[in-house]
Amino acid sequence: MNVLFVTSELFPYVKTGGLGDVMAALPRAMRALGADVRVLLPAYPALREAVDLQGEAAAFPELMGGGPARILRADAPGLPLYLLDQPTFFDRPGNPYGHPGDLARRFAALAWAAAHLGRAGDAEGWRPDVLHGHDWPAGLVPAYVAYGDGPRPATVMTIHNIAFQGRFPASLLGGLGLPRHAFTPEGVEFHGDIGFLKAGLRLADRLSTVSPTYAREIQQANGHGLEGLLTHRNGSLRGILNGVDRVIWNPATDHHLVSRYDLKHPSRRAPNRPDFQRRMGLQEDPGAPLFVAVSRLDPLKGLDLVLDNVDYLVTRGAQLAVIGTGDFHAEGAFRQAAQRHPGQVAVFIGYDEALAHRAFAAADVVLVPSRQEPCGLTQLYAQAYGALPLVRRTGGLADTVVGMSPETLANDTATGFQFEAANGWALGEAINRALALFQDPATWRQVQRRGMAAEFGWEAPARAYLDLYATIPSKGY
Repeated sequence: MNVLFVTSELFPYVKTGGLGDVMAALPRAMRALGADVRVLLPAYPALREAVDLQGEAAAFPELMGGGPARILRADAPGLPLYLLDQPTFFDRPGNPYGHPGDLARRFAALAWAAAHLGRAGDAEGWRPDVLHGHDWPAGLVPAYVAYGDGPRPATVMTIHNIAFQGRFPASLLGGLGLPRHAFTPEGVEFHGDIGFLKAGLRLADRLSTVSPTYAREIQQANGHGLEGLLTHRNGSLRGILNGVDRVIWNPATDHHLVSRYDLKHPSRRAPNRPDFQRRMGLQEDPGAPLFVAVSRLDPLKGLDLVLDNVDYLVTRGAQLAVIGTGDFHAEGAFRQAAQRHPGQVAVFIGYDEALAHRAFAAADVVLVPSRQEPCGLTQLYAQAYGALPLVRRTGGLADTVVGMSPETLANDTATGFQFEAANGWALGEAINRALALFQDPATWRQVQRRGMAAEFGWEAPARAYLDLYATIPSKGY
């Protein structure tokens, strides 16, 4: 089976969140199962310079008002790529979603290029059986297939975060190459706008999202206006958990760590703690419970709940390290907390891949108090590295962390801590439970071992996506 993924991010070349990690790992896992999976994304300058360019797959004299464009063939390690090379749109530094003036046309161009490959194939005759779009930047892929002529490949849309939908003025319809009859509730129209994600969810053959619980939640109160559509399409929607790339996230081989370790040699984890404390400016106190948050500082991530508990953590003798960037006020509040509690609270504003790896290897508890979390990778990294995740019971967090209770301790299934209500008090109560367990080293190690032994690799998700494709009726081409 030939599959073309369509995405705006790919680790390590361009990444703003978990999407880039998934796009790096899932296609490779599917290729290992025998599918010919390739990835189409913009030819960002850093990406174009880093990969091995193989030639031109297609060329267009003009595309979406952005001038000439080409689709280049390229190779990343273990992964064939197609790059939409359109300098007017993509030769820009910084965030791939910046420069909002032509944001709609940029990603419409990407979706149109995907539909072109789906119909015509590349210059060597390769053509996908399935076009698989990821999040709103690929949302118009099913629309260009549905409203165009020629062969109709199967289409799949995956929601990685429904809060980001790609809504743009209706006046852009003609400029995006969409016919007037597409602007209806049965097509791309969404509350008077053009809805990129909405279009994909309405017109794709199959839909997926990144955890079973999130699939249920977005049909209820957390669908950001798309609940009705998703409920209508319930029979086509699947929740498939993400996985962890064990090549990158493996404490036994991680070159970022000062001491590598695994489930058979847990004591080798210990040197990573003082190393991380020194790097963050924390006191090298081996007895202080170390809480860590590695996250975007975004209201949906619930880091304000952590701010509500900073002083309490310190009074209980714990340390807190925060790595992240985002909301200006949250950044300032964490800086102030670090100034109030030097040596006990530390903050790194930004994202540093190596520092994140070191944080998971050093932490006792990793805080993931999200108000909404489609799947989440942080809690999976925490478990793999022997830290206990403390999560709010939502989305993929509910599906991947087994909360501690007398029952789960007795049957050796607990892997962390959960709380329900999205408020500081509920998080504080869960922190109390974590601190209490910290005083029982034997039980703590039991939970730690269970988390490290958990299987969250990519083979099972890859098989689930191939099974999903198999449910799409043949288009007969």
